[in-house]
Amino acid sequence: MKSRIKTAGKGGSARQKQAETGEQETSSGLRRGVAVDLLIERLDDEGIGIAHSQGRQILVAGALPQDRCLARISHLGKTVVFADLVKLIDPSPLRLQRCPCSDAALCLGCPLIAMRYGEQLRWKQDLVQAAFNQYPSLKHIVVPRLLTPERRLGYRTTAKLAVAGTHADPYIGIYRRASHDVVDLEDCPLHHPMINTVIRVVREGIRKLKVPVYQEKNKSGILRYLVVRVSESSNEVMVTFVTARRAFNEIHHLARFLQEKVPQVAVVCQNVNSSEGNVIFGAHDHFLTRQQTIQERIGQVELLVSPRSFLQAQNDGARLLYETARDWAGLDGSQQVLDLYCGIGGIALTLAPVARQVLGVELNKDAVADAKRNARLNNARNCRFEAGDVLELLDDLLEDELRFDCIVLNPPRKGCDQDVLDKVAEFAPERIVYVSCSPQTLARDLDILATKGFHCEKVQPVEMFPQTPHVENVALVVRKELKTA
Repeated sequence: MKSRIKTAGKGGSARQKQAETGEQETSSGLRRGVAVDLLIERLDDEGIGIAHSQGRQILVAGALPQDRCLARISHLGKTVVFADLVKLIDPSPLRLQRCPCSDAALCLGCPLIAMRYGEQLRWKQDLVQAAFNQYPSLKHIVVPRLLTPERRLGYRTTAKLAVAGTHADPYIGIYRRASHDVVDLEDCPLHHPMINTVIRVVREGIRKLKVPVYQEKNKSGILRYLVVRVSESSNEVMVTFVTARRAFNEIHHLARFLQEKVPQVAVVCQNVNSSEGNVIFGAHDHFLTRQQTIQERIGQVELLVSPRSFLQAQNDGARLLYETARDWAGLDGSQQVLDLYCGIGGIALTLAPVARQVLGVELNKDAVADAKRNARLNNARNCRFEAGDVLELLDDLLEDELRFDCIVLNPPRKGCDQDVLDKVAEFAPERIVYVSCSPQTLARDLDILATKGFHCEKVQPVEMFPQTPHVENVALVVRKELKTA
């Protein structure tokens, strides 16, 4: 079955809202609904095609550089124009002869999937280089080719999916770019095959058991999201049903149906989220199975993963990331290491065998509980973890006059707060290993560290999400006096 889109209920799509409040015709003659002949010049940082027509910049999702295409204007704003790709008139030489996803133009979740893979890697390398070139302190950095995993498809072991429609006609998938419309995923080529199996069976179970699907418009129904995690090392699956209220019976029967059809499902959890926001998880978990975690292996590290644990969605890419961080930390068993934003301990436990002591710090208490269990699982007696605000804990560590030879930074996409970088500099570590999912915030923070006596020696981009514009990076930063010594 070809994928479908369930249009948003109350509120509609982001672009629809823009159209209602700020859309305008221009004196150039561009207007909503008109198809224009465009030549795509380049991609923006999100992998969206950029063209110009009649003095305006136009963004076309799904288009590639050197595509000549027909695109229909979908929104005109004061600063941006969006258009939907209608037809390729003269396809770009960067395009594959056959795209691995027949629904790429509908979904738009993987805007690079129609591009030749070598060109994807080149584009990502240039993206990181451009971010670094914005800062004089980083212009000496020559960004190398990406480290690449073996798999380009079927690699994603985690999926967070919206549920829409009705019990008679359920949609399970992702939100279409720039909208609140749900694309019903039938067989996503990026998902691990077991995730696609779970989606198919859950969809069947919703229909058969008449499980009420949450309706955003009137706040009725139960099932809101489906979260699936696959362990490739143990061949186990963890499934979380996110519901608007407890509703034990309906989800209990759905869980039993799923486990009967897919025996690899070892953990089933019901998470209750009654909020009206876009955050997927609520505060309360209720397990419908005795087993509450699955075990995954990244490199030489065994990790217990619970429903709300953060772990990279690509095991091969995560291994490349962890091993690069370990190699660049320059440890010989005598160093004290501080791992900030440590999550469930993946990097800390990778460093532990070559460090004297590792302290991991993380705000999320559940992640720290997982990290402590993982330290015991790996017999890493030189690893300890603390939960709390990173800035506050850094103040405490400075007050206690603790010293660290190496500090690992692995912040969320927004990067580090200025105050955190100030405190990190006060420790005067010999090395900082910065792991980042955003080239832009990484470059910004490295430039700040440069003003505090630290020099970025090198960066290594890592391919974590083939077919998408996302790229991870590891950067090595050293104290300047050590560099010149």
